[in-house]
Formats: sequence, structure tokens, C-alpha cells
Amino acid sequence: MKKVLATLLAGAMVLSMVGCGGTGAAAPAETAAPAEEAAAEEKTEEAAPAEEEAPAEETAEAADGEGVTLEMWCIATESDSNRHSYEAAIADMQAAHPEITFNWEATENQAYKTKIKAAVAADEMPDIFFTWSCAFLGDFVDAGRVYCLDDAYQNFKDELPEVMLANSTYDGKHYGVPLTMNIVGLFANMEILKEAGYDEVPGTYEEFIACCDDLKSQGIIPFGCAGKETWCVTEYLESVIEKSVGADALNDIFLGRASWNNPDVAAAVNTFQEMVTKEYFDPAGIALSNDEVKANFMAGKYAFYMNGTWNCADFAADPNGFGDKVQVAEFPVINADKSKLGQLIGGPSDTLAVAASSPNAEVAANYAFELGRLICHYGYLDGCGLPAWTPYGDTSTINPLTQAVSDICANADSYVLFGDTAMNADSANTYLDYVGMIYGGEISGEEFVEGLTNDIG
Repeated sequence: MKKVLATLLAGAMVLSMVGCGGTGAAAPAETAAPAEEAAAEEKTEEAAPAEEEAPAEETAEAADGEGVTLEMWCIATESDSNRHSYEAAIADMQAAHPEITFNWEATENQAYKTKIKAAVAADEMPDIFFTWSCAFLGDFVDAGRVYCLDDAYQNFKDELPEVMLANSTYDGKHYGVPLTMNIVGLFANMEILKEAGYDEVPGTYEEFIACCDDLKSQGIIPFGCAGKETWCVTEYLESVIEKSVGADALNDIFLGRASWNNPDVAAAVNTFQEMVTKEYFDPAGIALSNDEVKANFMAGKYAFYMNGTWNCADFAADPNGFGDKVQVAEFPVINADKSKLGQLIGGPSDTLAVAASSPNAEVAANYAFELGRLICHYGYLDGCGLPAWTPYGDTSTINPLTQAVSDICANADSYVLFGDTAMNADSANTYLDYVGMIYGGEISGEEFVEGLTNDIG
């Protein structure tokens, strides 16, 4: 429980630092209306005309969700670490609310981003949808497409600390239900490292680079990275930049408070690219998906894998015993004058939201909170992340990897939310294009910074 409380406090620091929840403009009044006003609109549109009073029993059924069908989109595909937490949570909800028909579908991460943005643009959204917080959700709020959750939150505030909602709060109104929080972890196959002469993950950058050189000399590939999914490249690149220029500098750039025109960022990008040119990364990775790279890491092809700590669940549950071989650590500091240990990439981001266009928005809002609490519960037990909600029940089975992540977060100094989430959609797409060019060796660090300065600011 001490670890949990420390994590919640760390979460508060995340939110006070990132502060991206307050950047969105207020949605139009009719969209951001309190729940009772939205419910009144529903009744105006769906119930009997104003001059004909609807039967009391029908009004009661609508308020209770009787006969309501809700649709949800998410990214919990069959191969996703969070799949079980969604399945278990939805099963519980269907048992608790047989009066509501609930349908859901999952789409792979990258494809989902395109799908949900298109749905928002066309105003053809499901009742409940998964989203990332900060600017990603903020764009949808600005477009007036998201239902305000202020009233529904009152029923759950004793279990969900308000600080955990800050990344999905815009102009003082809540628009998202947080699930779990994650960071980028440096996962290490200790069996491979021990064969190479290392009993622990190197703690300094100089030791880390020496380790990579030793691995290469023994025919072992240090890193696997999915070039086919550019967000995976950012897991490495953003850690290198943060541990070179510091969390404050990177956070200010992502949030548009500072320019990309920073020579220290250019130097950090060159550091990352040097790791690529020295063949620390699997050259075949440029054409691989994250699932393929992750499978290769678990099969012993790479010594290290940097990705979200939601992977703890799959590693710990591997039937071949991979959980006994892997450890998670923090990427080492490159420039101690500007960065330090405890500065992490990540934070509360995974979120459920409700479409303003939902004909059953009030019911969907309460359903989303109940469902979010359960997804968080099962996800935490599975090791898919640290809880945004106050944990309950027996948590003694939490796997050692997730406990190690909790220790890392308990000692956190500051967090920087993932770049493609912290930035607005257009800037994020531009940023990912340049990240892809860096990984492909098409541009230098100086060209990366110059291009982003011209295209974003």
C-alpha cells in the first residue's frame, strides 16, 4: 500500500508538471452541458413531443439504462497486453447491468488513431471510446465532440483522485475517465546480459554503451525497435532526448512553450542516430511491427527492449518463463548537468471518453466510469500499468516487474507525456514523420530540429 500511495503522489507530480489538461478550449455550451441538461436534450429528441407527456415508467427506464445499447471502440486487440483486463471488466459490467446491451470492438493502435480521428471529423463516434489524454483528447474537446463528465464524476470521486483527471480536464471541465498510467521502461534480458558478463543493467550511460559494444562483439543485437510503427521509435528517441536536455526542456517543446530550435536537442538526436549507425539496433527492425519485435525480444534475439511498462503483464505471464529472465530499469542519464534519474517518459494517458452525440450520453458516462474502474483494477492485477484509481481487493499477486515499475515511479522527479500524445494532432503527425526519417538515417539531428522548427515552431 505504501508503494501505491507513493505512486499516486508521483501521479500528482506528473499532472502538475505536464499541465496539458488545461490547454483545450471550452467545448460549445450545448456540448459541455452538465449531465442533467444533456439528459433533458435526449428526452426532447427521443421521448414524446413536448405537448405529450411521456409515461413515468418509460422515463424511469431511460434513466436506468433499460433497453439502452452502448457501443465502444478501443485498442485492446487480441495481441494487446490489456486485452484480458477489458474482457474481465466487460464481463463484470454485463453481469451487473443486464439491462444494457454493450457492444465493443478493438483496433490496432496506429490504425485506431486514424479511425477515431476520422470518426470525430464526421461526428460518427461510438458512445464510449478509448483515447489518449492531453492534446489528443483536447482536439476532440475543441471540436465539441466530447461529453462533459463533471456530473458523473461526483458518483466516483471518492475512488478516483481528481489529480488523476488533470490530463483530461479542459477549462476546468472533466472529459475523460483515466485507466492506468505507464512509463517507458528499459527491459533487459538478464540471461543474455549474464552470458555477456553483466550481472545487472548498467547504471551509467558510459557503462551502458560499453555493454552494447560488448554485446555486439559477441554477436548479440543490443536493441529491437519496430520501425514499422513510428511510436515505438519515439520510446527510444524521447528517452535519449530527455536524459540529454532534461524533462523541463522537452516538456516545454512538446507543449509548444518552447521552440524545437534547440542545439542540445539536435545533439541528442545525433546521439540516438549514432546508436543506430553503430548497429545497436536490429537492422531488420525497420520493417517489423511491434508485436514482431516484442516476440523476438522474448525469444532471446535482443538484449534490450524499450517500450511501455504495460508489457510487464505479458512478460510475467509468459508460459516459457520469460518473466524470470527480464528486469526493468530506467534509461541512464546522458548529460548530468541538465538531466537526472527520476525524469521519465510517460504518465497517465489511457482514457475512456463519451461522445457528445451519443443518444444515451448520461447512461454512457456512468457506464464509462464503472467500466474504467474495473479495467484499471484488472489491468493493475495483470501488470499492465499502475492504477489511476484507488486500488481495492487483494493486490498481493502483483508481479515483480510491475512492483519494480512502482518503485521507479515512487522515486520519480518528473514526467514528460509521450510526444505524439502531448502535441496536437497535426504537430504530432509532423513530429512522427521526422522521427521516421531519423530512424531511417535520412536526416541529421540538425536537420531534424530545423525541419520541426519550420513546420511546428
